[in-house]
Amino acid sequence: MKIVIIVTAGLALLLGGCMQATLTPVSDPNFTARDKQQLANPPYRQASIPPAYQRQVVPYHRTEAPGSILVDTDGRFVYYVLPEGRAIRYGAIVGEDGQSWSGVATVARKEEWPGWTPTESEKRRLGPLPNYVEGGARNPMGSRALYLYAGGKDTLYRIHGTNQPEYIGHAISSGCIRLTNEDVIDLYDRVKMGALVVVLGPREGGARVASAGSSDLN
Repeated sequence: MKIVIIVTAGLALLLGGCMQATLTPVSDPNFTARDKQQLANPPYRQASIPPAYQRQVVPYHRTEAPGSILVDTDGRFVYYVLPEGRAIRYGAIVGEDGQSWSGVATVARKEEWPGWTPTESEKRRLGPLPNYVEGGARNPMGSRALYLYAGGKDTLYRIHGTNQPEYIGHAISSGCIRLTNEDVIDLYDRVKMGALVVVLGPREGGARVASAGSSDLN
């Protein structure tokens, strides 16, 4: 699992920054009891998501079928394709230069509040870490994870939540695509197993859409 988390030493800082967050109110009817409990007072720093990176319905001019996902690495957006030339656009954290993965994959696994097993590389890079971190708002995997497979094999890349929402719109990860916990819950509930995922690498372009339209997200 490839994740970059800004730390100076060890797990204390990795899971720290215990300030209140004021993101989207926890009132989505699709939220589970655990979602409401975890997101009511999340233990990460306050974040103000720029309007361009807030969840919204936009015109969509590419040819992916409804139900597909497109990741625009350059734009730092994730699109969930809707019928009739529209898509839900989510602001994202993407991989930093040299760390991004691109290609075509499918969603082969979905998990709510996933645990995190740091790799040996992550342990060397980030300092002392436990072998396993339980799922929860402090976990860098966030509230949901979509596991991307290509050719029947795990790519080791995911679309998942984050405990660092202040970095939405930035390229800081080791390749995984991160959304706010609220947005990844919304995406998770819409995406079916086996859904196509197209990840455009840097400078591949192709996800140019018009300005956001007015539409609900139901």
